[in-house]
Amino acid sequence: MADITRRLGWRHLRGAPTAHIRHHRGGKLLHDGPGLSFWFRALTAALSEVPVDDRELAMTFHARTSDFQDVAVQATVTYRISDPAVAASRLDFSIDPDTGAWRGTPLEQLGTLLTETAQQHALDVLSRTPLSAALVDGVTAVRERIAAGLAGEPRLPSTGIEVVAVRVMALRPEPEVERALRTPAREQIQQEADRATYERRAVAVERERAIAENELASQIELARREEQLVDQRGTNTRREAEEHAAADAVRAEAEAARTVRLAEAEAARSVRLARAEAEGAREVGEARAQAQAAWLRVHGEVDVATLHALTGTRLAENLPRIDSVTVSPDVLTGLLARLGTREQA
Repeated sequence: MADITRRLGWRHLRGAPTAHIRHHRGGKLLHDGPGLSFWFRALTAALSEVPVDDRELAMTFHARTSDFQDVAVQATVTYRISDPAVAASRLDFSIDPDTGAWRGTPLEQLGTLLTETAQQHALDVLSRTPLSAALVDGVTAVRERIAAGLAGEPRLPSTGIEVVAVRVMALRPEPEVERALRTPAREQIQQEADRATYERRAVAVERERAIAENELASQIELARREEQLVDQRGTNTRREAEEHAAADAVRAEAEAARTVRLAEAEAARSVRLARAEAEGAREVGEARAQAQAAWLRVHGEVDVATLHALTGTRLAENLPRIDSVTVSPDVLTGLLARLGTREQA
């Protein structure tokens, strides 16, 4: 919408760069172009504003396929006014000189024209297409048909309209039909999911079985190795016992031999000692016998008085020490009597 201001009975219009302004006065075109700015008098001016930017027209309509199924079509048509002069001459783009607002509804007329034309071509292509094919390839077919139909529509160029692009977002059947169509696919997907679940479970069971077999094989191998270890330990123990027994036997033999040698040496030493002692005893006996014989010879040649003297001397030597002697009259009388008897003899 153009921006119009008032100044002392004059009006000033300032247009946008995307709006084509046409100013007539007295049937003559004074200003023509986008983004204009000028002064004018409201009583003598005829103004029109034609937008030249790209416009998006969204449309939704229903169609019927060849198998009598209703579908909803959602599309968008992008267009622009390529010839503002022609469009202004065919549609009412005049604006109020005081407010700058359109006096008519030109864009609604353009929207109706484009929507009806696009709908006509879409209905034409869908009416010869079954629902299944329309849902699979219908979007492309409908878009191409609408674009070709709008490009070949003679009224659009004569109105100054250029179609820039056509987009078809969706072709959707009725909710009940859509649910019915989704059911086989959902069941197939569910079956695939169930099969995948079963396969995953089977794989898990197979893996668990393989793990259990590996564990069992490991246990069997461990038991076999433990049995070998026990056998080896028994063999080692027997070998160690045999070696200990052999060592003990060698040690016992050595000890016995040493004991025998010691016994033999001791016996030889005892024999030699006994012989030496016997020889010594014999020699001592012979010496004693010789001494006794010599003593006897000597004493046999000595008189009796000398023997008595020697006997007294020997007796005195063997008697204990006598510190004092008490001679009683009886003893002295007996000794004197003996002496007297000896002298008489």
